Amino acid sequence: MTIRLLLADDHPVVRAGLRAVLDTEPDFAVVAEAATAERAVELAAAGGVDVVLMDLQFGSGMHGSEATAAITAVPDGPKVLVLTTYDTDADILAAVEAGASGYLLKDAPPEELAAAVRTAAAGQSALAPAVAHRLMDRMRTPAEALTKRELEVLQLVGEGLSNQQISKVLFLSQATVKSHLVHVFAKLGVDSRTAAVATATARRLIRR
Repeated sequence: MTIRLLLADDHPVVRAGLRAVLDTEPDFAVVAEAATAERAVELAAAGGVDVVLMDLQFGSGMHGSEATAAITAVPDGPKVLVLTTYDTDADILAAVEAGASGYLLKDAPPEELAAAVRTAAAGQSALAPAVAHRLMDRMRTPAEALTKRELEVLQLVGEGLSNQQISKVLFLSQATVKSHLVHVFAKLGVDSRTAAVATATARRLIRR
């Protein structure tokens, strides 16, 4: 049985490289490519695709995790295997919550990529070892782990947004944003926004 693949990445060179690697597998067929997350959703909805290899960061427009949620929400739709350079808690949690069947880093060897595609196509979970390790660490120390919402707030703080701006982006009250930051400071053992961002970045909880 042939596994039909859709490559979703905004870099043509990356798509060409992936296609070259995947075309060497006798049971794979790259049937479509998308340079935007929106286009990936359209092509996935059209049918004829078994697994979508999804980047997380596109130049503009929809984020990869949003596209993943849209694709996996369709009954009997294709599986989504996230293939990205980011291994932060914020990115991993967003992708897993969106329904991704797997999460792999772009520096994965070809045989690991092929195995992950087959695993995802079979409806099973395919996580890079480093990603699985980070998720296990979160499960072992849940009281210390930042929640998905706390990570979202902190990511926006790192991008320079004020509490007021964050409240508009996430549709939260300013009091709720402040409450999240109080919890973040306590969990990270810091007392300022700058220190929180620096600590979270160093621990690869958010990206800079």
